[in-house]
Amino acid sequence: MKTQAPNTTDKQQRTRRRIRRLWVTFIALLATFVFLVIGIENGMVGYMPSLAELENPQNAISSEVLASDGTVLGRYFVLDRSNSKFSEISPNIINALLATEDVRFYDHAGIDPVATIAIPFYVLMNKKRGSSTITQQLAKNLFPREKKSMLTLPFMKLKEWVLAVKLERNLTKREIITLYLNTVPYSDNLYGIKNASLTFFNKTPDKVTVDEAAVLIGMLKGNTIYNPRTRPKKARARRNDVLNQMAKYDYITSAECEKLKAGETPLDYHKIDYHDGLAPYFRQVLEQYVKDACKDLKKSDGTPYDIYKDGLKIYTTIDMRMQRYAEEAVQEHLTNLQQQFLAQPGYVDGAVWKRKGATNTILMTAVKSSDRYQFLINQDKTEEDALKEMQKPIKMRVFAWNEKRYKDTVMSPFDSVKYMKLFLQAGLMSMDPFTGEVRAWVGGIDHKFFMYDHVNINTKRQVGSTIKPLLYSFAIDNGFSPCGIVSTAPQEFPDFLDHPYDAGGSDQGDIPLKTALAQSVNNAALYILKQVGIVPFVDFAQKCGISSRLDPVPAIALGAADISLYEMLGAYSMFPNGGMHTEPLFITKIEDKNGMLVKSFTARQKELINPNTAFKMVKMMRGVVNAGTGGRLRYRYGIHNDVAGKTGTTNNQADAWFMGYTPQLLTGVWVGCDDRVFRFRSEKLGQGAAAALPIWAFYMKRVYADAATGIDPKKTFEQPKGFDDCEAEPGFYDGSLKQPTEETIESVPHTQEEE
Repeated sequence: MKTQAPNTTDKQQRTRRRIRRLWVTFIALLATFVFLVIGIENGMVGYMPSLAELENPQNAISSEVLASDGTVLGRYFVLDRSNSKFSEISPNIINALLATEDVRFYDHAGIDPVATIAIPFYVLMNKKRGSSTITQQLAKNLFPREKKSMLTLPFMKLKEWVLAVKLERNLTKREIITLYLNTVPYSDNLYGIKNASLTFFNKTPDKVTVDEAAVLIGMLKGNTIYNPRTRPKKARARRNDVLNQMAKYDYITSAECEKLKAGETPLDYHKIDYHDGLAPYFRQVLEQYVKDACKDLKKSDGTPYDIYKDGLKIYTTIDMRMQRYAEEAVQEHLTNLQQQFLAQPGYVDGAVWKRKGATNTILMTAVKSSDRYQFLINQDKTEEDALKEMQKPIKMRVFAWNEKRYKDTVMSPFDSVKYMKLFLQAGLMSMDPFTGEVRAWVGGIDHKFFMYDHVNINTKRQVGSTIKPLLYSFAIDNGFSPCGIVSTAPQEFPDFLDHPYDAGGSDQGDIPLKTALAQSVNNAALYILKQVGIVPFVDFAQKCGISSRLDPVPAIALGAADISLYEMLGAYSMFPNGGMHTEPLFITKIEDKNGMLVKSFTARQKELINPNTAFKMVKMMRGVVNAGTGGRLRYRYGIHNDVAGKTGTTNNQADAWFMGYTPQLLTGVWVGCDDRVFRFRSEKLGQGAAAALPIWAFYMKRVYADAATGIDPKKTFEQPKGFDDCEAEPGFYDGSLKQPTEETIESVPHTQEEE
């Protein structure tokens, strides 16, 4: 019996239905894919950054600090990023990158079809191999993946593909590879090929050799694992892998490859940081101030502002010219003064370190606080072994007053502590006494080596006789006259001492109040304090903006209190400002990245003394400069403008001060060592007139010479209407007397100004 053949027509129909279903499925999948791509492209499936954000990611995260003229003074950021142009990058770096990451970079449009198709084969062969192109990696760097799971990973990958194609469509190949090298993370949390090459090899990217390029590109696979500073063996092995790839794709010859692999690639490590540029101490203080100011401010999404990520624009009052002149003035004076300081007995021969007591305590505290000592202790070294290790000479870089501001030398870490401790430090702050705007801020001699700021409100030093103008103004506002006679005899304070307090100057007898201030006679200040009362004066000083602790003791009149330079500037503002105290102001406003105001700042003002008293003090402090302890401004530094001021020196010359002002600008200067045990042995060199006043003079000479600063050298203090003053001796106030000579000024007794 014959078997019946299947119906041919039914077979054909079933086949056609299968084919239709396949096509429908294919078209549906293709349509879904297309719509998904379109949705991703237009930001319908999660956030899609704009091209501007992709090209300039650093502008969206770093906050800018702007000077008063709008120039960028500095930036705050989380990522230590730098940018380079393609022409500034060595072909060695480009070749190493292409050979290692994407050899077909110039042949694809963002997605490498060969590498993508090969993925399943590598999976089946259990081989780990990246298929992402440089463009895809760039997209991932610029647009980090959100919280991922097995479900969302395909969408994230698809987003990266879309971004890669978008980048290829809008940027050239050179722009893509440059942007990639500027945004990928290198070892030590560095971003940007310029930062990496400068940090690890102390050279710009255009000068990088083949093996150095291999080290830099090699660390991209794992910037911690292949860090050449901390893991040299692994970094070398990775370097050799990169060199092999470069030889494989004919960027170098096999012979060159083997030669480079056999050799070392020495590092010349210099960590790039934020110490460089103008006003580094100011930027350091400003950073914390802005962070505190933004704590309670919220963005539109309800989260607080982040100074390192939100692209804030911080407008400050710093004048770029004046800041530069201030830093130059500090350098000009201290370069020479430091030599004189170290030439003293005890310093030149190192004998100061052989003393027991405070000096030895300072040394051991500094040694045990050093990074190197802490590193040794963390390596399970005993204290004894760590100290022995600290005695061994090593190569190091230390501060020096030369053109580079450093020198490379060989010394033990122990000796380096001794060396650095003996440097004189300085603080300078300059402000407009009417608006409070701070124009210049120099917190030390070099921020890279000495980060401690000597200007801000938390840094206190004994102020010496610079406190006396506050006492004298309080007295005048309460009935004293500049021409009135005051005693210079030792004063009795029975509640504090069982004997008369003799702080110096009793040999001068009874003298006018203005003369006592000009010559900084201590016993006269004690006499005035006794008349006005210790507690009332302390209350007045606090109203002047001094928030530091002021003990109600007789020595308050001599400047025994520790007060910051910042506070002293605010207190002195009442003299040129007609009795109005003006709080220093160094920031005017903060804007967000879109230019919208976040917060504005204004200086607070209040009247402390009447205008007549303020002008009497101006005239008396002119006398300090014309015929008193500040006379060097005239006879040695040639400043004949209308200036008033006050010197200050503490016991054994541990602190030197000069507070001076013109009709438009108020500036204070402090000089001394961080540890008060180190000081000038000679009063002639260490007094305020010798150690601090010259910086003020060098600064003002530069300011006066530059009309763009707006400080008029011909401007004079304005006398208030109805001014009532005593009959002054001719020339004492206005400087019309014959200018004093060095002999006449140096004969003025400079008594110690601290208890």
